[in-house]
Amino acid sequence: MAGIKSARRARIKKGIRKHLAGSTERPRLTVFRSNKGIYAQIIDDTNGKTIVSASTLSKDFAEGGNKVDQSKAVGKLVAEKAVAAGISKVVFDRNGYLYHGRIKSLAEGAREGGLDF
Repeated sequence: MAGIKSARRARIKKGIRKHLAGSTERPRLTVFRSNKGIYAQIIDDTNGKTIVSASTLSKDFAEGGNKVDQSKAVGKLVAEKAVAAGISKVVFDRNGYLYHGRIKSLAEGAREGGLDF
């Protein structure tokens, strides 16, 4: 089953990325979800550079709560770093995952932190 799920996600991801690209003015906020943690990066696709990143493994991340609460905290953390770097508008790339649960929680945390998407 795992092979089928990963192939489905790859197909969805390919379709999303066809229409979505981050620019210097409006970079891309991309999310990766694993069983243990969640990772978020803000990427400038024109230069091919990662501007800001945060995850549950970051040193400045305070642990606690369940995975949904941790995702919200990572969203707020990446938003704080982005605002400090001068970024306020981003394009959200859910990376083939459904907009539900931890992905939705990260997005809500990023919005609360000051990002506009």
